[in-house]
Amino acid sequence: MDPKKPNRRGFLKGGAAAAGLAAGAVQTAKGQAPAIAAYSKKELISYGERSHFVTSVRAPAPGRTSPDAFGLVFHVATPLQDQIGNITPSALHYVATHRGAFVPDIDPKEHRLMIHGMVDRPLTFTMDELKRFPAVTRQHFIECAGNRARATDKTVQESHGLTSNTEWTGVLLSTLLKECGVQSGAPWVVAEGAEEVKGASSIPLAKAMDDCLVAYGQVGEPIRPQQGFPLRLLVPGYEGIFQVKYLRRIKVVDRYYWTYNDYGHRRSEPREAAMATIWGPKSVITFPSGGQKMSGPGSYEIRGLAWSGQGAVKGVEISTDGGKSWKAAALKGTAHRMAHVAFGMQWNWDGKECELMSRCTDEQGSIQPTMAQVAKYWNEPLTKETRVKGLDNSIQPWKIASDGSVTNGKV
Repeated sequence: MDPKKPNRRGFLKGGAAAAGLAAGAVQTAKGQAPAIAAYSKKELISYGERSHFVTSVRAPAPGRTSPDAFGLVFHVATPLQDQIGNITPSALHYVATHRGAFVPDIDPKEHRLMIHGMVDRPLTFTMDELKRFPAVTRQHFIECAGNRARATDKTVQESHGLTSNTEWTGVLLSTLLKECGVQSGAPWVVAEGAEEVKGASSIPLAKAMDDCLVAYGQVGEPIRPQQGFPLRLLVPGYEGIFQVKYLRRIKVVDRYYWTYNDYGHRRSEPREAAMATIWGPKSVITFPSGGQKMSGPGSYEIRGLAWSGQGAVKGVEISTDGGKSWKAAALKGTAHRMAHVAFGMQWNWDGKECELMSRCTDEQGSIQPTMAQVAKYWNEPLTKETRVKGLDNSIQPWKIASDGSVTNGKV
């Protein structure tokens, strides 16, 4: 072959070299050597690592240290400001508590779920037996009662990071209860986990037979250990303490049982108690939000997340003038019941100071309140110390300065 004559292999090699030189030219425009990332075979084959350019991480919730003085990793918040879409990755799902000194290390082959009490046939299920029942996959959010926005919170991770939304797979609790045969006169079930301290939650039987899920999967893989591996209970719309991790026992009972979980979570005042179990309509703007900075006047999409424990989100409105006027935002995809849904609205920022808010309306017609409305309802003055009784679903304002910096707008 004539060495001067072009050939296909030489062309490809030359083209690849040229492409590499072109890429290098871009990277060395400032006189720097080209930076080429190399991923190990372990990273590329075994499980798959995210790009090293992606640095979003969970962080301790405000006022918490994690690990704490006892070495416990509790109250770790989701970086909502960096989330894309409405699904929280398993590795970024928030963590509230696991009751004990460590995350239980449970062999799924040895784990059992017992259902007993007021049933015709008390049964104990292995993990393999649970997976023989029809599987159900659903999106649901979980939110800790401690998810309370404060005037001192600097980012949306601090103000709202104790909520996450993910895809759960498992068997409906109603399927298992029907298999056992629930007896008449049994209005409650008590669910218990396998932690050192046997925290348990009393749940209405009507809810248990409606949409509760005994979950073993999360976003296409087994539930992560911090989320209750190998089994957890999903009680859609209820506050986080009902979502029992490391689920090992469900007892059908004839009355409400006062459990470990009730201490510090249940309220004696009727109005407050009525607002301490199911999450009302809630939303938050994640861009632009605290700690971020606008690059200058122009067109932006305001983005955020909305959810409700009472059902599906019906609509979201956004205000760019501190609540004086509102415009409808677009929901991004299907608004599932008791699940986060992403929303957005295109907006032209003129470079002047302004205040952004979002408010959610759910399918029951309930509307997310402002903090001023909350204070008025409880007949309290509106101050930086005003605390929402029950679960906090108040509107979160973000202030944008003329230089584009975004800060917490709470009083």
